[in-house]
Amino acid sequence: MNRTTAVDPPSRVHVAGVMTAVVGSTSSFAVVLAGLTAVGASPGQAASGLAILCLLQGLGTAFLAQRHRLPVVLAWSTPGAALLAAGGTVAGGWPAAVGAFALTGLLLLATGAIPALGGAVARIPAAIAQAMLAGVLLPLCLAPVRALVAEPALVAPVVLVWVAALALRPRLAAPLAIGVALVVALLTADGVGTLPQLLPHLEWTTPGLSWPAVVGIALPLWIVTMAAQNVPGAAVLGSFGYRVPWRSSLTVTGVATVLGAPFGGHALNLAAITAALSAGPEGGADTTRRWLAARTAGLSYLVIAVFSTALTALVLHAPGDLLLAAAGLALVGTLGASLGAAASSPTGREAAVVTFVVAVSGVTLAGIGAAFWALLAGLAVHAAVELTRPGRERRAGSAAAA
Repeated sequence: MNRTTAVDPPSRVHVAGVMTAVVGSTSSFAVVLAGLTAVGASPGQAASGLAILCLLQGLGTAFLAQRHRLPVVLAWSTPGAALLAAGGTVAGGWPAAVGAFALTGLLLLATGAIPALGGAVARIPAAIAQAMLAGVLLPLCLAPVRALVAEPALVAPVVLVWVAALALRPRLAAPLAIGVALVVALLTADGVGTLPQLLPHLEWTTPGLSWPAVVGIALPLWIVTMAAQNVPGAAVLGSFGYRVPWRSSLTVTGVATVLGAPFGGHALNLAAITAALSAGPEGGADTTRRWLAARTAGLSYLVIAVFSTALTALVLHAPGDLLLAAAGLALVGTLGASLGAAASSPTGREAAVVTFVVAVSGVTLAGIGAAFWALLAGLAVHAAVELTRPGRERRAGSAAAA
């Protein structure tokens, strides 16, 4: 890593850290709430889930940054939340979902301790993993279109601000859209509760487990978290010259996910997009001190946790699908990147398309959601194509020779 020794004003470093936390949380907290409520969380349990995620990712970020003197930033799994929102409830309801969250944490821990598990995820073709994610995200990204038609007066300001910010400050487009949606919700919501009801709190749920929850939530959540968050997160840090402490990061996120599961937290991982705010030039010219921005981001998440219950109440009392529409806008960039990665290579494109189509279908079979079946279908098509490839290549070679 090229080290620079330019001196930055302390305020610049801390501002970068605060912006990391603000952008990371405001751009996707509505997706998290949508995912938790979709798998059976009550309003109180969803608020608890958002609070514990903010708390644990703040503590985990501050610890990793301080321990390794690197700008390592954690985040909740936004693709994982989208997966939950698309899948819906499973057999066993909310307790089974909580058990699946805990199992996801154990899988993250095992991935850090057993290289073969990480290798197993790495062997899943990237196009198939990205196609599954794209199929999960598409229904959420359709929400702004439907909401704009149903409630144009409420949703139009959100869309207009998002488009304007996308043209001028793309990184702030999602937070600004969410911010406008919150203002509209505050002006139109029919009461959000008294002050004591808006204070942060944690609700314990004794984890259960069911086979559909294991197959339909835990396994896809682990795969999506690894493929769409941890691997890109490590790549983002690598692009700025930092080497991620892989085992330490997976240990912290795995333990945090297990601890947070009974309180409604679904999964924690390395931040990808927002990591650049602390690890990049915004974190200061002195690359050896950008870890201070990450530490500030961690502390900022602890402050944001204080407002988690109020945010949940506002979202749940907002008219129509206002906040879900804003969340869909925040996911447009991720959808575009996933579709691009899924179709980037002609080789194996059919398997990726099959994966995408099955994921979009939203089918449930044997109590297991579409994400799992999409992954299974894509891998089956990929395996069939690979098995017949040598024969097809020989026949093509013979025809060319003739």
